[in-house]
Amino acid sequence: MERVDLRSDTVTLPSQGMRQFMAAAPVGDDQYGEDPSVNLLQDKVAELLGKEAALFVPSGTMANQIALKVLASPGDEVVVGDEAHIVWHESGASAANSGVRSILRTSRQAPDRNLGR
Repeated sequence: MERVDLRSDTVTLPSQGMRQFMAAAPVGDDQYGEDPSVNLLQDKVAELLGKEAALFVPSGTMANQIALKVLASPGDEVVVGDEAHIVWHESGASAANSGVRSILRTSRQAPDRNLGR
């Protein structure tokens, strides 16, 4: 089986089988809750995690920014690893979208990757 690399939205390219499945999938307007594929995915994930509902977002960046908006308040400081996607690939989005400031912890400061210390 071929390995799927989920580091980023763009690292792994879809196989021919994936492309065929996407082309044949039923579609609808997700904003109106009319996309059966998205609805099925959200329902399955909510059930899997024992939650009332789930929300599909198309990128890790979007998920990170939603999480910050929901969990932080303007003026908060967010501790992040110096190699984190949110630092290198999302630039000032955290400040612009949520009014938070990133505090970097280096791998040297937390060699076991436990940033809570």
